[in-house]
Amino acid sequence: MRNASYSVVRQGLRRQQQQLRRASTAPSPPVQITTLPNKIRVATESTPGHFSSVGLYVDAGSRYEIPSTSGVSHFLDRMAFKSTSSLSDEEMSTAINELGGQIMCSSSRETIMYQSSHFHQATPLAMSLIADTVLNASYLPEELEAQRDAARYEIREISAKPDMILPEFLHEVAYNGEGLGNPLLCPEHRIDVIDEPLMRSFVKDWYRPERMVIAGAGMQHEQLVELADKYFSSLKYESVQPPTSSTTRQNGVGQHVPPHLLASSSPSLMKSLTRAASSYLYPADAAPHLQNSPIVGSTYTGGHRYIKDSDSEFNHIYLAFEGVGIHDPDIYDLATMQVLLGGGGSFSAGGPGKGMYSRLYTHILNHHPQIDHCASFHHIYTDSSLFGLFASFVPAPNRSKGNSPAQILPHLVHQLSLLLYRTIPEVELNRAKNQLKSSLMMALESRAVEVEDLGRQLLVHNRKVPVTEMCDKIDEITPESMQRVANRIFGPQSGNKPTIVVMGHEDIRDWQATMKKYDVGSV
Repeated sequence: MRNASYSVVRQGLRRQQQQLRRASTAPSPPVQITTLPNKIRVATESTPGHFSSVGLYVDAGSRYEIPSTSGVSHFLDRMAFKSTSSLSDEEMSTAINELGGQIMCSSSRETIMYQSSHFHQATPLAMSLIADTVLNASYLPEELEAQRDAARYEIREISAKPDMILPEFLHEVAYNGEGLGNPLLCPEHRIDVIDEPLMRSFVKDWYRPERMVIAGAGMQHEQLVELADKYFSSLKYESVQPPTSSTTRQNGVGQHVPPHLLASSSPSLMKSLTRAASSYLYPADAAPHLQNSPIVGSTYTGGHRYIKDSDSEFNHIYLAFEGVGIHDPDIYDLATMQVLLGGGGSFSAGGPGKGMYSRLYTHILNHHPQIDHCASFHHIYTDSSLFGLFASFVPAPNRSKGNSPAQILPHLVHQLSLLLYRTIPEVELNRAKNQLKSSLMMALESRAVEVEDLGRQLLVHNRKVPVTEMCDKIDEITPESMQRVANRIFGPQSGNKPTIVVMGHEDIRDWQATMKKYDVGSV
């Protein structure tokens, strides 16, 4: 009976591998790209479906903020699709309801996007609403006041959720509160400072046509070009002298900072890799007309912070190192490393396909019941990334052993040391590579994700990277390359300092001794 079960499993794996091979060799849908006279790029992907999706992607976000503009990106997000010079708030809401779909705005560290999914015939209406909210927003005092209250509520809600607020603290510590270390949310002391003139000034500086891409799927390319020209031709291209700014990497590896930055507020595998491929496969000199865009450097420093919370149900600890940016070929190894480590919650209704065979499950969660959640993460940006692990665990009752941050950190550091000093078995590596490839392909089945992917890739190099090329890069990964990249990122000779953030009942004490014991990182 057991042999029969194994046979079924092997047959299933073979079928999955055959499907992946067929998918990787299937021709990609044709992509058409047109650059308007004012340098706005318009791209469409020809894929069948009952819905259309269109989006405007702007090379802006919290990374570009300085102390005097801190929080503006968050408010631009919240003030989207409100009153404009041509529509009242009520009329805007009525028009959105007529779409019969979804329309939204989202700001992140490196991108602000406006996107709509709707029936085919609603594309002109969707484009008009996006253009109206970007070009003709009123920023009425009463609407701003309402959003100030909403922002305060949002900050309170997120601050009460460690899984949402701790990545913000992690970025702030890792990048010393500048550039990528700027907060995604408006700082509370800045809420009353954000006003109409400040928002208009930020939009004028960063919402320039050469920093914009309009992407769509489900419509004729000529139709979207006509709509883009109709609604956005009023924006005029002006050559801008870029400031002299650069990014210094602490691990001793210099990188050319590209002219256009992609967003990554979410550590989604699909989003991370599509950004990586778009930048790596097409070098910076592929789009010489983009070289005038300013760049904002962000220096990784590492560090440690403790946030005391005696009322917390769990203690939390985050351990991160600076990884490579999306232009670096090692990004594929690092993304595969994240899948291999995997992790999740101590309870899961899923099976092997849910990551139950990943290392953080088999090595940590299955052996340490006091740990409620343990997972890997990888926040990828243009010239940097944060790679690491986190754990949430029950506080130690009466200071008993095994539940303090000092007892949990060695488990996390040990997992990184295994990647440094032991070769990954081929079977385990192939499983992680297949999971990564299937995640990429399945994510692109979503029309909204497909269009967002197209828009973000066009922001950089004027071309859509086929998922087949990403899969080819993943297939090239070997146990030796994984070990080399691990040593580059968190090896003792990397020069890369850790970032450690702890929240809960007690701080971690001598974390440097733990790093030295396992010979991980530079301390």
